[in-house]
Amino acid sequence: MNESKISVRYAKALFLLGKEKNVLDTVVADMKLVGELCNTVMDFWLMVESPVIKTSQKRKAVKLVLADKLDAISLGFIDMVFENRREIFIKDMVRNFLDLCRKDKGVVSAKLTTAGQIDGDDKTNLSEMLKKAFNSKIELEEVLDKDIIGGFILRVDDQELDASVSNQLYQIKRALM
Repeated sequence: MNESKISVRYAKALFLLGKEKNVLDTVVADMKLVGELCNTVMDFWLMVESPVIKTSQKRKAVKLVLADKLDAISLGFIDMVFENRREIFIKDMVRNFLDLCRKDKGVVSAKLTTAGQIDGDDKTNLSEMLKKAFNSKIELEEVLDKDIIGGFILRVDDQELDASVSNQLYQIKRALM
């Protein structure tokens, strides 16, 4: 089965369950915690994707780590994912679940990559401009990347505006060659 289909199906199931039980906000917080755990704690992620460690041992370890941090529905979902041996897709499941929740609330996700920190006024102005342009709430994530030299890269859903100095230098290089 296609990896994306697996993660989307599990994400939809969790979304619908959270909505049905009226605990969607709690589940969102729990899934953000799980996503952060998978992305920042490398030992945890290595254990999750290890083919050598038995699934039963993974389930026990995850329950020990997350039992007091997650709601019963979220913990049951994570346990089911491990029971069905779909744990390697958990990052994608979390990402798809959070995307579904944003769409449900009418929130558009935007990612601004800059070489340096931008001040609060510019960030607020950008958020307001995007809010008007997309006619919805904006969730703006700011990322610092020194490799772009200057300028910015703005990514909103599947659209990207690359106004970085590194991109402009690349374009000049291509034109000269």
